[in-house]
Amino acid sequence: MPIELLGFLSLLVGTVVLVSPPRLSFFVIVFSTLFGAAAAFGVPGLGGASVLVPSLLLAFYCLRLFMAFGEKPVFAAVSSASPGIWLLLLTVYGVFSALFLPRLMEGVTETMIVLRSSAGHRIIDLTPLSFSSNNITQTIYAVGGLLCFAFTYAYLKCGGTARDVINAMLVLAVANLVFALLDVITYRTGTAHLFDFIRTANYALLTGSEKAGFKRISGTFPEASAFAGYTIVLFAFTASLWIDRMRTVTTGLVAGLLLPALLLSTSTTALVSLAMVVVFLFWRALPASYAGHVTGRPGAIALAILAVPLCFMLILVLMPEFAKAVQEFLDETLYSKLNSQSARERMQWNAVAFQVFLDTWGWGAGLGSARASSYALVLLSNVGLIGTVLFALFVGNILSMKSGGGIREHTTMRAAKAGVFAGLCEAMISGTVYDLGLLFYVLAGSAAALRWNPARARTFRPAAAETAQ
Repeated sequence: MPIELLGFLSLLVGTVVLVSPPRLSFFVIVFSTLFGAAAAFGVPGLGGASVLVPSLLLAFYCLRLFMAFGEKPVFAAVSSASPGIWLLLLTVYGVFSALFLPRLMEGVTETMIVLRSSAGHRIIDLTPLSFSSNNITQTIYAVGGLLCFAFTYAYLKCGGTARDVINAMLVLAVANLVFALLDVITYRTGTAHLFDFIRTANYALLTGSEKAGFKRISGTFPEASAFAGYTIVLFAFTASLWIDRMRTVTTGLVAGLLLPALLLSTSTTALVSLAMVVVFLFWRALPASYAGHVTGRPGAIALAILAVPLCFMLILVLMPEFAKAVQEFLDETLYSKLNSQSARERMQWNAVAFQVFLDTWGWGAGLGSARASSYALVLLSNVGLIGTVLFALFVGNILSMKSGGGIREHTTMRAAKAGVFAGLCEAMISGTVYDLGLLFYVLAGSAAALRWNPARARTFRPAAAETAQ
C-alpha cells in the first residue's frame, strides 16, 4: 500500500486536528475538498484504487467531532425531523444494492464500468453485470458522504456558526483561484511537473489541453471539467452571498474572479450549469427585492445579463481579430461538441445505463455497477427507482427549507442551498458516478443545520461540552 507525500501530510494534519478545537477540523475538511486528484495512498487489493486526501481527513474530522459532541447530534442529523433521514435511507439501500444486486442479477445485462488493473491502468468498457471493486469503492464513498453530512450538521448545531461556513468557503474559493492561476503559469512556462505531487490519484489526467489557443484550466483536478464542476459550486455560494449583501466587497470580488476562471475551463457543462445557476439566483432574488427587504439584486443581475450581448457586439466592431478567436472558442466548446468523439461515447454510456435500468426491472444493478454521463441515469442504473426517489426527497427537502435563524444564518443557508443546486446541475448534465464529492455534503449539512433556531443547539450540548472557539 504505497503512501504518497500528501498522505503523510494528511496523517500529520489529522493528528493535529485530534488535539485542536473542533473548528479547525471543519476548516480542514472544507479545504481538503480542493485536492480532488490527490491520493493519500493506493489500495492494490481494489485494483489500485486511490484513497483520496479528503477521504482520509474525513475520518479524523468525524472522530474529532465525536470526541467533542458525542453521538446525539449525529443521530439528530439523520432523524425524521431532518432531511438527512432520506440520505440515510438512500445510503442503506445503496449499500444493500452494492452487496447483493450484482450477485442476484449477475449476467442479466451489460454495464459500463471502470476496469482497474494492479498496475494502475484504467479503462471504461462494456462488461456483463457482476460484482467488482467498483461496488466496494462507491459504497465507501456513499457512507463517507453520509458521515460528512451528519457530522457537519452536528458541528453547526453544537458550536459551529454561520460565520465559520462563510469564512471556510471564502478561503477555499481564494485557494481555488490561486491554484488555477498557478496551473496556467506552470503550463505556459513548461513547469507543469511542479503540480505532480497533487495529481497522484489513479485517474486519467487531462491537464495540458487547449481550446482555440486558451489553456483549459484544471487547477488541482485531473481535468478541466472536474475543475469547472467544483468552481461552479463556489461561484454559486459566493454570488448568493453577494446578492444577499453579505460582505459585499469580498464576496463580489471573489465571485467576479471565479466567473472568468469558470469560463476559461472551456467546459460545456460549466457553461450550461452557469446559465441555470444565474437563472436560479435571479429568480430567488426577486421576492427579496420587492418585499421590503434590503437584500436581493435583480437589477444588477439583469443588467449583467443584458450587458453580455452588448459587450459582445462592441467587441465585434472594435476588435475583429479577438472576435474571431472567441468564435473559434465557442465553436470548439459548444457548437461542435455534440459531434465530438467524447459526446458520442457519453451518449452511449447513457443509452447503456437506461437499458440497465430496464433490464433490472427498475431495481438497478447495484451501487457502483454502472457508469453514465448524467446523474439521473447514474441513479436509475445503480440504485434504481427506489434510490432515485430517496435522493429526490433528500435534495428536495434541502432546497425547500426555510431559515429559522438570524440574518447571517439566513444568508448562509441560502448560499449553501445555491451551492447544492449548482453541484446538482453539473452532476445532472455530466455526472458519471454516484459520489458527488464531500463539498456537496458539507453544504447540504450546513443548510440542514442552519434552518433551525440556534437556541435548539443547547439540547445537543453534553454537560462538559467543548466549544468550537
